[in-house]
This record gives sequence, C-alpha cells and structure tokens, in this order.
Amino acid sequence: MRFIMLVVLLDMMAVGLIVPVLPAWVGQFTSSPDEQAAAYSLVTFSFALASFIGAPLLGALSDRFGRRPVLLLGFCGLAVNFFWTAAATTLWMLVASRVVGGGMQANAAVANAYVADITPPEERARRFGLLGAMFGLGFILGPALGGVLGAIDLRLPFVVAGVLALANLVYGYFVLPESLPAERRAPLDWKRANPITSLRALAQLKGVGLLVAVLCAGFLAQFILYTTWVLYNTFKFGWGPAQNGWSLFAVGIVSAFVQGVLLSRLLKRFTPQRLALMGMASSTLAFTLWGLASEGWMVYVVIFANVLGGVVAASLQSVISSAADASEQGRTMGAVSSLSSLMAVVAPLIGPPLLAVVSHLPQGDWRIGAPLFVCAALQALALGLAWWHFRGRHALPAANPPHAVKPP
Repeated sequence: MRFIMLVVLLDMMAVGLIVPVLPAWVGQFTSSPDEQAAAYSLVTFSFALASFIGAPLLGALSDRFGRRPVLLLGFCGLAVNFFWTAAATTLWMLVASRVVGGGMQANAAVANAYVADITPPEERARRFGLLGAMFGLGFILGPALGGVLGAIDLRLPFVVAGVLALANLVYGYFVLPESLPAERRAPLDWKRANPITSLRALAQLKGVGLLVAVLCAGFLAQFILYTTWVLYNTFKFGWGPAQNGWSLFAVGIVSAFVQGVLLSRLLKRFTPQRLALMGMASSTLAFTLWGLASEGWMVYVVIFANVLGGVVAASLQSVISSAADASEQGRTMGAVSSLSSLMAVVAPLIGPPLLAVVSHLPQGDWRIGAPLFVCAALQALALGLAWWHFRGRHALPAANPPHAVKPP
C-alpha cells in the first residue's frame, strides 16, 4: 500500500502542477476571453475523449498482464504529454499532445484496481480513502508549486511535471511490486475492452444498476467544475496563476484531511452508502455557494466547509468494487474510469461555453457562476438517484456492523 500511495502522490503532483497554468497557456494562442474559453474547451475535450477510449483497454490489459506494466506505460504517456505541451507553438500542437497523454494515461483506474487486489472487500472504502488522500496531497503540493512556477514562466510547470512523471517511471520500474498474481489474471477479450461494452458490464453488476446514473451526474458536475474553476476565478475575481494555485492548494488540504484522517472514523459510524449521500448533499450546497460568491475569500470558506464532499468517490468506489469479481477489478475500475472520462468529454461542451457567454460581465457579477449552478443541479440529481437506489435495497443502516464478516 505504501508503494502505490507514493506512485499516486507523484502522479497527482505532476498533474496538479499544470492545472493553474493550462488555461493561461491556452490563452497564449487566442486573442480574447471568449476565444480562450472555446480553445480551452477543445483542449480538455481532446484529452478526455482519448482517455475515454483508452481507459477500458488499459484496464483490461492490466487484468491480463498485471498492474505494474500498465502503470509504467501511463507514466510514459504523462511525460510525453507534459514535454510536448511545453514545446507547443500552436494550438493544434497543444491539442495533439493532450490526445497522446489522454490515450496512454489510465493511472487512476489501475491504481484503484491495484488497491482492490491487495485489500479484502470490507477494508476497501478505507483504503480507497487513503488513495484519495494521496490525490489530495498531490493537489496540495502540485497546484501551489505550479502557480508559483507559472508566474515565472508558463512553460516551466509543464517541464517540471514531465520530470516528475519520469521520476515516477524510474521509481515504479525499480521499486513498485506487482499486485496481481498470475493465477488471478484474466484472458484479454478485445470485444470487452472497449468503453461501450465495459460500461454495459458495469451497469449489469449486481448491486450497481442505478449507481451508473449517479456516477454520470456526479462525474459531470465535478468535471464541469474542473474545466471552469480557473477561468471562473479569473473572470469573476481577476485571479492569476498564483491565486488559482493557492485555491487548489486549499482544496487539496481538505481532500487529504477528509480521506486520509476523517474517512476511517466516519466509516466506523456510517455505511459507505450513507456517507455517499451525506457527501452529495454537502457538495450540492457547496456548488451553489461557489456560484453565488461575490468575493474571493468566500471561495475559501466554502472549500473548508465542504469536508463531506470528499467522501463520495471513495464510498461509491467501495460499493462498486465489492460487487465485482476479483479477476475483473481492472476491467471494473477501468469502466468507472471510462465513465469518468466520458463525462470529462461532455463537460468541456457545457462549462467553458457557458463561461464564454458570461465572460463580458463585470467582475463579481453572480451570473458568472452559471456553470457552478449547473453543477449544483447535477449533484442534486445524483443525490436523488442514489437515495432512491439505496432505499430500494434497504442499504441505509446508521452504521457499519461492528463485526463485518468477509463474504465467501
């Protein structure tokens, strides 16, 4: 577990480095705020589409050949993506680099499958939380450093991120052990290693069903937030790379605390299902308040108040992972990642265009928060669907049983 946590930490530091500066870097190839929003939509769309197609294939490859080689391939993809992005001189070079990076990068799905390999079902929610804490810690260190480096030179964060990806490749090659023994590997079925088939199989897992729609709405809300966060703060509060980096630093602190410290304590009192509902309710309110914020400091208040928003992903991943066979964890987590990537494909078609429409409004105008209000509506929909699903299965006891029995 220590090995994979360090892998994820380095990986998310590399990704986090570029978040505060990518919109500004895209802006170097445009001449107005609405053009910048449209170009950023194209860049994020291309990465997400490539990841949507590649994630289930890489997940299936990890079920066949093991997690370690696929993780190493992902680090190579990230390094190529970052260095290519830094060298881009046209918008189309930037788009091409993101296509390569998205197609080869499925580290989150494979890391989740890795944890599922080495963890009994009753412990998965806690360990997915630890993995989430590494994501959060990576977003504490990465965006803050990226904002500082971006203030010096917009290319610099991409170069440093590429070096981190190469460091992760070296670490993984020499240190990271394989988690999937040969006897538990599944043959590669090309017909099942595509996003449509993998999503259908995910929906057919016993106990999942309507949760696919919950994941769709929740992922779409999150990715609309991700694709608009920096531009939203720039348009509404006049923030630059440094201020955006520090806001993401705050998000990372909350995420790391919730998933690394608070989640294990909450799981002693509540089931993963109930925690997911509580987190979705908190996130619905947070999206609304972010959209209504008229001063930059209000953003930080909501970030630190939305502590329960950080428990949703680990809780739902635990429910879904427990419904899958041990030999298909890679395909299942790849399907979840593919679903996430599909929503990441859709999000740039909604969030940045909405921002482009309101980009002419003066700073502080509440209407600039239009994408955040859409996020709140989607999260409320996810909350309602999840409540209906869990209620129908009578899966909402107040707490976990004191002596969980491992299923046969």
